[in-house]
Amino acid sequence: MPGDRESVSLRPATAADSVAVAEIWFRGWQDGHLGHVPDELRDARTEESFWVRAPEQVGDTTVAVVGGVVAGFVMVVGDEVEQVYVDAAHRGAGVAGVLLAEAERQVAVNGFGEAWLAVVAGNVRARRFYERCGWVDRGGFEHLAAGGIVVPVRRYVKRVGSGT
Repeated sequence: MPGDRESVSLRPATAADSVAVAEIWFRGWQDGHLGHVPDELRDARTEESFWVRAPEQVGDTTVAVVGGVVAGFVMVVGDEVEQVYVDAAHRGAGVAGVLLAEAERQVAVNGFGEAWLAVVAGNVRARRFYERCGWVDRGGFEHLAAGGIVVPVRRYVKRVGSGT
């Protein structure tokens, strides 16, 4: 049932989750980035590239499971929330909020008082979501993507842990 957060369970990703993560990541990346990133990055982010990257980052990945199916995932490294994606079939059902709260918890457990993430300026849906969740836009910077591709992004931050 959409909006029923109790139906979302979280667990560390396993190698067996890599295919589901890659599929969600590829489709979600296209939804949020096409038309908002340099053509060089669009060309580099082939479907195959996500199938390579997902297993490489399984140790940093937490998956959200709904009805026995991977519905989304988050990747956290240190104080950075690197990726947050939800399968289109599960958007609007609270999965993203559960994943983002878990990412914030992990950053705090990692010993940091502030979490950060980067989002392309044109990804308005994601930016609104982060702002609704209490994240603050701290301005633009140039992210260096794989292959040395410069991508203009916005840096969002949020205090985490005790005192938030």
